[in-house]
Amino acid sequence: MTTALITGATAGIGAAFARRLAADGHDVVLVARDLKRLREQATELHDKHGVEAEVLAADLSDEDGIAAVEARLSDPKNPVDVLVNNAGFGNKGRFLEVSMADELKMLTVHCEAVLRLTSAAVAGMRTRGRGGVVNVASVAAFVPRGTYGASKAWVVQFTQGAARDLAGSGVRLMALCPGFVRTEFHERAGMGTDNIPGWMWLDADKLVASALADLNRGKSLSIPDPRYKALMGIVKLAPRGLLGGVSAKAGRSYGPN
Repeated sequence: MTTALITGATAGIGAAFARRLAADGHDVVLVARDLKRLREQATELHDKHGVEAEVLAADLSDEDGIAAVEARLSDPKNPVDVLVNNAGFGNKGRFLEVSMADELKMLTVHCEAVLRLTSAAVAGMRTRGRGGVVNVASVAAFVPRGTYGASKAWVVQFTQGAARDLAGSGVRLMALCPGFVRTEFHERAGMGTDNIPGWMWLDADKLVASALADLNRGKSLSIPDPRYKALMGIVKLAPRGLLGGVSAKAGRSYGPN
């Protein structure tokens, strides 16, 4: 039996990964801050799919939280075969409207935690000659849009670079770049979503199915929807100065109220 560890596992994309991986027969290690929700989720997955579901309460904006997950990933007696770095959040406000403490907290979760947990997991995976890592980024990585987009751009560049370095090792790394997904993300950030067009919303379970298929194909980057693939194709062709203006307008239209 293989084991998958998912951060940010209690809601949204993380919960969808946990459901799908458990349904596929993986034991799971569920990581999030809310111990009560973790235990409820673990019980549900165990009862429904007959897998072992371990819980680990950890705040990945905190040194102790990152270290605890690193230790679990490095445990040679209980190896992790699939890591999903999904934990993340958005801040309400534009540059200089968000406190420096909150900006740095975002970088800790989106960048430092991803670097450290990926490194901890991949060390053992490489020794065993197999394993997979999905680092959840965003299509925001491809447009100039504040600290959130910048942190997700780092996730994409880091993941693709590490994937190239590990080519031939049996370890697969992939950056997942979804668009708008119906989760708790925007509500937690205090962002309004009423004016986001319906066609831009993605279903978390379908997103995860597509992402895992891309991981199995050996892709290092997954944009798991034809609509967003088309949008990102346009982004690549558009002048960067124009993108800055468009992304700023999008932020006013679809971002924080």
